[in-house]
Amino acid sequence: MVDDPSIPVPVVATEVRVLEGPNLYFTRPAIKVSLRLPGYLAADEPAMQALAGELRLPRSAPGPAGTASRQRFVVRLVERVVRRLAAAAGTVRLGVRVRPGGAADEIVVALPWRSRERGQAMGEAIAPLLQRVLETTAGDPAGEQAVATAVEEAAAGIRAVPEGPRPRTTAPKVPVVAITGTNGKTTTTRLVAHLGMIAGLRTGWSSTDGVLVQGELVEKGDYSGPAGAQAVLSAPGVQLAVLETARGGMLFKGLGVPVNDVSVVTNVSADHLGMQGIDTIDQLAEVKAIITRVTKPQGWVVLNGDDPRVWAMRTGASGRIWCFSLDPDSPSLREALQSGGRGITVLDGDLVVLSPGHPPERLVSVLDVPMTLGGLSAHNLANALAGAAAGLGAGLSPDAVAEGLATFAPDSQHNAGRMNIYSTPLAGGGEVTVILDMAHNEGGLEALLRVGRGLVEPGSQLLLGLGTGGDRTDEILRTLGVMAGLEADRVHVQHKEKYLRDRTMDELEALLVEGLGQVGVTPVSSSPTELEGLEALLADARDGDVLAMMTHSHRAQLHDWLLAQGSHEDDPATVRRKVIRARGEHEAEERIAALWAIDDADERIVQAQELREAFPDDARVLYELAGTYDSADREDEALAAYDDALRLGLREPYYHRALIQKASTLRHLGRLEESLAILDALRADRPDSEAVAAFRALTLHDLGDDGAALGDVLRLLVQRSKDADMDEYRSALVRFGDEID
Repeated sequence: MVDDPSIPVPVVATEVRVLEGPNLYFTRPAIKVSLRLPGYLAADEPAMQALAGELRLPRSAPGPAGTASRQRFVVRLVERVVRRLAAAAGTVRLGVRVRPGGAADEIVVALPWRSRERGQAMGEAIAPLLQRVLETTAGDPAGEQAVATAVEEAAAGIRAVPEGPRPRTTAPKVPVVAITGTNGKTTTTRLVAHLGMIAGLRTGWSSTDGVLVQGELVEKGDYSGPAGAQAVLSAPGVQLAVLETARGGMLFKGLGVPVNDVSVVTNVSADHLGMQGIDTIDQLAEVKAIITRVTKPQGWVVLNGDDPRVWAMRTGASGRIWCFSLDPDSPSLREALQSGGRGITVLDGDLVVLSPGHPPERLVSVLDVPMTLGGLSAHNLANALAGAAAGLGAGLSPDAVAEGLATFAPDSQHNAGRMNIYSTPLAGGGEVTVILDMAHNEGGLEALLRVGRGLVEPGSQLLLGLGTGGDRTDEILRTLGVMAGLEADRVHVQHKEKYLRDRTMDELEALLVEGLGQVGVTPVSSSPTELEGLEALLADARDGDVLAMMTHSHRAQLHDWLLAQGSHEDDPATVRRKVIRARGEHEAEERIAALWAIDDADERIVQAQELREAFPDDARVLYELAGTYDSADREDEALAAYDDALRLGLREPYYHRALIQKASTLRHLGRLEESLAILDALRADRPDSEAVAAFRALTLHDLGDDGAALGDVLRLLVQRSKDADMDEYRSALVRFGDEID
């Protein structure tokens, strides 16, 4: 049927894979066979039509050779051949799934198995049988018999294989929470495990970090597949199993458990496309949905109602639907409740659970959930909602879930590599904020940039260490560059030498730089390792800046290095203060404002001293205390407080104001030369400041230099005035001021 020398092997099996658990094709173990059939794609149309007749394939329209129509015809033809083979081998009503592959001559066949050896034997028999079928003489009366003979001989070989062991996956005896998604699955896994431990359950979990029980590492490595699930379930005494479920394990081996009590899908976005036969986001979503199809009927399927692809999984889910959404008015929440499910969202600043026919049940304030960074981290807020729903769905009490949310911190102990925030001293003085996050795709970078920008104080900048693995498409790498250029103030490229994935550093960097160039940005530096990249960022930073690092393989090394340099991890209270400070506010802003509403100067000082006791090393509070001393003419105490505030790193706009007020206090104390020295330095730094000019004039007056005082103020008035009459006399007044000076 095929006489084309360019097709040396008309049919070939590129892979025969045994899937041990629920998978993309079936909710039970299956054999997956990947086929290339160039001979079927190249065969002439009449021959294919005749072959369809021999196989009794109804409504056959082979389509022209090499077309998508031909590929779909071949899918139907292969399914017919496989079903005939299964029946001849003694298996009736066998489920068979046949799908088009990425190329026109590629298809995938899947069939469930009860005997591993026989199932594998059937998978291995498919390609040779299709080869023999293709070689029959189409239209010849003997053709149909030749096909039947080929099928029978292949079936006889399968029947001769001993049955062998049955599938080894057994129903777990403890509640299982399975978690997947493009971003957030590791964080959500860690959070749910933390909730379980807070509830008093002996909890085991598996993730890309390894296998852990009660927080103790049992096995190190990437255990986000079936091996991790089995390790957790076999650990002694485990009462709750939390399983991070990555796409690789589902595609290569299938799920490690046949059922779960709760399944969670955080989101689906472009990541690792073009690998393992997954070329589109929709195909990726289909893989992620596997865990939702094996949830117990009375279990809960926790879905992101703000992600259309995730929310669409509700139609094939086997359990009850629990929707999480950042929008309390989300249509997905309404649909979940109308169908008898549940919801969880944010309402009036609180995480609340929604149930049909009941008022919202408050769990905890967003501000009291450290992983949300004071509400700044929208993606971690979504993870908190998903984790809380999973914990409640697994039977944990609302009190335990609320306590767990309040005690799960974004630090290296609870959530290593996910928005870990450090206060880091600079070699030349001052301090910066460093964020280490395993951002690796567009969603991760977007989240990192949002958090980084939300921590930048007025007058400071956001510096980004940009880098990812080589297993991203060219377009994704360019997009990462565009995102970095648009959102960060300065960008440094830093490579991950262990994750080049068949690219060179030069190739990877060229694509990132191309994206940066599209928005007019040039990277400040390029570093071959993450550590050298962090050192470059610190060398480029100024006091108050925020340094955001996309890290992966060297996260632990960067953590240790930062601590060795005198850094410390920020606790939730520190992070909250930074978030508020980035808004140009202080967490005690209302109490500070109330100070200056007090008319009695002595009472104002008393209140300021109490505020200092609450914030003993807070530069801003010391600055305000100094001001209350000044207002009561207690200059010596004011001067000491100003010095303390400046020594503790008072930031703008209060830094220069403290210097102005200190200079004024020195003037009142008669220390005129010291006052003038401060004001001279301020004038050089802020030549347009009217306040500096006014206070400097007062000090010059006390020094007996009224001419210089009047000249300075007059010149500034002439420069800044918008009075129409001033235009007539500007040059004359400048000359008169120079003469006075």
